[in-house]
Amino acid sequence: MFAMIVPNLQAKKKKVDIYELSLEQNLEDPEINDDKQAQQVRQYQFKVAVDLKKQGYDVELMREDEVIVLTVQAGVLFNPNDTVLSELGKKTLSPLKKYLDNPGFYKMVLVMHSDNTGSEDYTLKLSRDRVNSVFNFIERIASVDFVVPYALGSTDPLEENNSVEKRKRNRRLEIYLIPGEVMISQAKKGKININLLKTK
Repeated sequence: MFAMIVPNLQAKKKKVDIYELSLEQNLEDPEINDDKQAQQVRQYQFKVAVDLKKQGYDVELMREDEVIVLTVQAGVLFNPNDTVLSELGKKTLSPLKKYLDNPGFYKMVLVMHSDNTGSEDYTLKLSRDRVNSVFNFIERIASVDFVVPYALGSTDPLEENNSVEKRKRNRRLEIYLIPGEVMISQAKKGKININLLKTK
């Protein structure tokens, strides 16, 4: 009897507030549970990653090749100890606008890191101000409905902070291009195209 009632409930999928999620949760959401959809997404993401690599970005894939990670050195985006995005920084980030032109196709997560020069409060404030500066720039050129900024300060270094070169590598912005519901919906239909208008 219970099984007969369930289909009539039409339970709606709970809407996730991406701004309420932790970094780890945002990197895992939305999940792609269908193998065929996941394969379509992986193939598409690989092509995008190759294209970004050709443009000179430092590119990796994670989450079984479903998520693209771009790493941009903070020195490319900001002058030392500054929080105002440089002209080179704007030029570096501007090509990413096209990944936000179709809201919901991607979720973009911005994660700013610093080295450990200065107090914990200082490095956290520096990375927070910098990621806000990046977010504000993106807001001027594209929709930020699916852009989430995080500031981690010096808590997640790539290397030990024991040389100038290693500290330089630790000062970075990571940009995660995560498949959004629009991309996943397109994958279900068998064709992914960022230029298709969002359909309801």
